[in-house]
Amino acid sequence: MQTIARYISKSTSAAPLAVFRVAFGVMLLLSIVRFWAKGWIKTLYIDPQYFFPFYGFEFVKPLGTYTYLLFALCALSALFVALGLFYRVAIVSLFVSFTYIELMDKSTYLNHYYFVSMVCLLLIFLPAHVYFSVDAWRNKGLRATHIPQVCIDVLKAFVCIVYVYAGLAKVNSDWLLHAQPLRIWLPAHNDMPLIGPLLNYTWMAFLFSWVGCLYDLSIPFLLLKKVTRPYAYIAVVIFHVLTAVLFPIGMFPYIMIVTALIFFSAEFHEKIIDRLRKIFRSTASETFSAYQFSPAASKFTTGALAVFLLIQVALPLRYLLYPGEVFWTEEGYRFSWRVMLMEKAGFAEFTVKDEAGKRVVVNNKTFLTPLQEKMMATQPDMILHYAHVLEAHFAEQGFQSPRVYVDSYVALNGRLGKPMIDPATDLSKQIESFHHKSWVLPFNDDIKGF
Repeated sequence: MQTIARYISKSTSAAPLAVFRVAFGVMLLLSIVRFWAKGWIKTLYIDPQYFFPFYGFEFVKPLGTYTYLLFALCALSALFVALGLFYRVAIVSLFVSFTYIELMDKSTYLNHYYFVSMVCLLLIFLPAHVYFSVDAWRNKGLRATHIPQVCIDVLKAFVCIVYVYAGLAKVNSDWLLHAQPLRIWLPAHNDMPLIGPLLNYTWMAFLFSWVGCLYDLSIPFLLLKKVTRPYAYIAVVIFHVLTAVLFPIGMFPYIMIVTALIFFSAEFHEKIIDRLRKIFRSTASETFSAYQFSPAASKFTTGALAVFLLIQVALPLRYLLYPGEVFWTEEGYRFSWRVMLMEKAGFAEFTVKDEAGKRVVVNNKTFLTPLQEKMMATQPDMILHYAHVLEAHFAEQGFQSPRVYVDSYVALNGRLGKPMIDPATDLSKQIESFHHKSWVLPFNDDIKGF
């Protein structure tokens, strides 16, 4: 206990957290501007007739044209976080607005969005505005050159968890022994300059698979060590720039590049701040001062950060509670840092019947956007939600107690397509829950590994 108490009372330079706040805020601001400029607010959050809410978050409703205001609030919050202006309000606003956007439609889910939400949540508890911020400039009483060590270490720990789980998730037979799904994805980029023609070769898919797995499993530990840190950071830049070129994952690679800077020393970050001060012609006059939580706030913050990390460690393991192949059922798949691991292509044809003998085969395009239909066709929980949408719709059309059935075929990582949902199951009678979905047919194949 004394060791823990000594660690909690230990302080360090506030510069790394200040640089992280600025870089993270700027990256998020650019991401939102890019999202808006490409017209994705309209196509993803306004145009659809129906949305796929996350279980337990059904109260998060689409906002129609007010979605633009939500994105504007998110962008303004990101700017204020970067500046350190009204930081406490801005970071809470950024967390709420960004997470609300993320939760509106499950068909747009990406691990990357979840990562951003979790970092915003962490930053709510951290004094990232006491150094090199507008708040600290306006309020001398707030200024501090040093903060508790735990405020830096919790970010490092979270990044380590993300990388390690992403690496462990690649320790499976599809990824390492069959180079799937990279054998499907890489040849699609064979028109790239220089390396494009090489992407047609199977050995390149194996090389990318093995290097990707080793990278994820080793990079956080190499970043932690001073001797290997510069080389590890070069690897971070190369790896994430390459993923940005090959895969449509937006600003996430660049967010990870700036996030990895948190592993560098305080002296490194102070040099960055000195350069920024010269650019903005700001003068530095700080003398040593340490930010300290009040005794009650210290206990609460330390406890909250510990609970946060425990949840991050436990949540990716929840798939072990479910029978069957997680790539197939996707029970416990989300929020587990399983990044870019599978290629699923599917087809789902729904039939609605009623007691009076009415029967209709549904045209999914009448209800869903192309992206929603593509994602729904391979994910059992989305299939169930859509079945209930159809049940409600056809009840309004005069069907008596509509029954909903689906014929679904899904191909996973280059395998032949096979039925995923029991076609005899009336999905209108099934209820979404955390329980195993017994109406998902067995995978009848083996994917060995984590």
